[in-house]
Amino acid sequence: MKPLPEIKVAPNRPTLEDRPMARRVGLIILATDHTSEPDFRRMVASERIGVYVARIPYANPTTPENLRKMQPALTAAAALILPDEPLDAICYSCTSASVVIGDAEIEVAIQAAKPGVPIVTPPMAGVRGLHAFGARRISILTPYTAETSRPMAAYFAARGFEIASFTCLGFEDDRKMARIPPAELVDLAREATHAQADALFVSCTALRGALAVTGMEQAIGRPVVSSNQASAWNCLRLCGDETVHPEFGRLMTLPLPHD
Repeated sequence: MKPLPEIKVAPNRPTLEDRPMARRVGLIILATDHTSEPDFRRMVASERIGVYVARIPYANPTTPENLRKMQPALTAAAALILPDEPLDAICYSCTSASVVIGDAEIEVAIQAAKPGVPIVTPPMAGVRGLHAFGARRISILTPYTAETSRPMAAYFAARGFEIASFTCLGFEDDRKMARIPPAELVDLAREATHAQADALFVSCTALRGALAVTGMEQAIGRPVVSSNQASAWNCLRLCGDETVHPEFGRLMTLPLPHD
């Protein structure tokens, strides 16, 4: 074998930038999630904004009890996302668990590892999205069972929305929810939207709703706010990105309203 070459240390080290990406978004997702990561790659990640993902344990079926079990894992998951480095936002990407656990409790758990970072949950982002449209009377579509859907109805009612109609699909497994074709969501949106509703909220980060939003909006003739679309929009605006992306629905053309 030939002798190895001498390894030389460069005399001049390169100048370092403050950070590799100008803005940084943390994303906490379920171990079973097929959809959030691709959606954030499509809608949030860019040459300027990095998306950094951590997964937490989750076991189906999707029941309030199983959803609540994820709460203790949130602090450790947040701590694994670029330790000791600041983030511009962290999204916990589970709509039904956010409703069951509570936005305030999620914020406390994540900020225990990342103090001061703005927290986004899909239902919180959904409320902000609906407010951006001035919607008051809404229809809601979920893939969940009725048992898991009830806390969702209570969440939006508690925030001042009149629920004109609520439709659920009866699925218990989030992996099956991810297998619903986007084109099917367009038909389901048409059936689920009440004639007097100002907008439709499509719940669940497992659904490929972001790919169907424009079709749903055309089908029902009014705004559609979906879990991943609203979360992505909220994170973009927290990063100071006001770029419009109408290919992901009307919401992606609007500024973030003041709470």
